[in-house]
Amino acid sequence: MSFQLDLIKDKIEFFEAPSIKELEKKINEQITHNNAILLTVHSVSHQMHVTEEGNRFYSAVVHFKAQT
Repeated sequence: MSFQLDLIKDKIEFFEAPSIKELEKKINEQITHNNAILLTVHSVSHQMHVTEEGNRFYSAVVHFKAQT
């Protein structure tokens, strides 16, 4: 039996939440998890959408890269 391990060099994750605080919490939790596998934040893109009812909806895309 043999094992082959490959390093993750890039990882893109998507997040969504009804509030900016919740979105930030989700992203921070994932940053902690990804630091454990030696990935750091390379870039963040975020948006806010207002529904017809006037509710706000937040989303973000975070690009993680391997530490060098």
